[in-house]
Amino acid sequence: MTNTAFSSLPLSPDFLANLDSLGYAEMTPVQAHSLPLIMAGQDVKAQAKTGSGKTAAFGIGLLQKIDPTQFSTQALVLCPTRELADQVSKELRRLARAMPNVKILTLCGGTPIGPQFGSLAFPPHIAVGTPGRILKHCGKGNLKLDSVQTLVLDEADRMLDMGFSEDILAIIGYTPTARQTLLFSATFPPEILSISASVQNTPVEVTVESLHDTTVIKQLFYEIEKGEKTPALIALLQHFQPPSTVVFCGRKQQCQDLADALNAQGLQALALHGDLEQKERDRVLVQFSNKSVPILIATDVAARGLDIKDLGAVVNYELSPDPEIYVHRIGRTGRAGNEGLALSLFHTSEAPKLGPIEKQLGQALRMDSLPTPTHTTLPTPPMVTLVIDSGRKDKLRPGDILGALTANQVLAGNQIGKIDLFDFQAYVAVETAIAGKALKVLSEGKIKGRRMKVRRL
Repeated sequence: MTNTAFSSLPLSPDFLANLDSLGYAEMTPVQAHSLPLIMAGQDVKAQAKTGSGKTAAFGIGLLQKIDPTQFSTQALVLCPTRELADQVSKELRRLARAMPNVKILTLCGGTPIGPQFGSLAFPPHIAVGTPGRILKHCGKGNLKLDSVQTLVLDEADRMLDMGFSEDILAIIGYTPTARQTLLFSATFPPEILSISASVQNTPVEVTVESLHDTTVIKQLFYEIEKGEKTPALIALLQHFQPPSTVVFCGRKQQCQDLADALNAQGLQALALHGDLEQKERDRVLVQFSNKSVPILIATDVAARGLDIKDLGAVVNYELSPDPEIYVHRIGRTGRAGNEGLALSLFHTSEAPKLGPIEKQLGQALRMDSLPTPTHTTLPTPPMVTLVIDSGRKDKLRPGDILGALTANQVLAGNQIGKIDLFDFQAYVAVETAIAGKALKVLSEGKIKGRRMKVRRL
């Protein structure tokens, strides 16, 4: 039987203590099967779903090989999207707390390249980014990869779907031949097996359950007349009252149009798609993940790799022609032992998509009738987001914000939610009931001895 205790791994006491403080009690299956191999220096080809703990699997492994005294890029993580790259960077920083002076840099497109040049003047120990931007920095000579010991291809199948195959191979050409290559993918199509064979050295294959446990997810399908999808969606949200919902659309413009339509009906919704600037995308994700906005409308590419905890429901506003994508979508609900809810809308013309989904699930799909519209309002979001015009580059820390909010004892620490720091901005979630007080405390007081601009989103 596989030992699932992190203490079974050759990790330092400080590193283990940090894992314990982060709530890492026992290894997930992908961690238990891959970490011993990774730490032994072997190449690994792992099939694992989103939310399986794969970031910690490769993160813990690659951090053990980092030498903070050597100012060179020793690990590279390639991700398909900016959101996933940012999420991976944040998790690596949390894991590296017990290792002082480890520099982790995120390099993605969609953000100004100039400031990245300055950050690369002192090489990061770990670079995380999207293939296009990483390759651009390599081509300009800003990012040197000749000291890379560990290369990670995260969500490799999605990177290939997005057309990054040539960029990935070009980037690998800048790295040493004698390196460890870790490939993580939700699926193993022929293209993945081909790229593994060309860039990995006798990789060990690790396969954990690649699809989510759909038995804990209540799945309901609704046949809708043309032009009735949006009213149907509103009726379902009013009936089921999920505290948080991700609605999947097929196109970017469809996401924005649907968000506008829901907001016009008094439902708070935000759209996440590729046309948003990075600052806008960050703001959308912050508000949804900290429970300030209950509805997120997204494309599959935009939502890939997002780890939103305690998601109440998933809605397929438009069914994907790929049944595996359906399973990955609904697998974002029903985690951590909770029952999930997946609602799917389809026109009669989309009925041919249902058979492959049934085959993928190995069970009949449950058709249901739309509930009668009640015009019931949805619950008010429990949190409100305040944005501070200062961030990491100003040496601002979460503790500084929490301290400023609670210093006069008018507000309690348990009324403050998630705090997200970016280079030049910080977001703090506060309970809706005390949002006005919190805004006044921060606006009229000081953070780290300085007055800062604060506003409510």
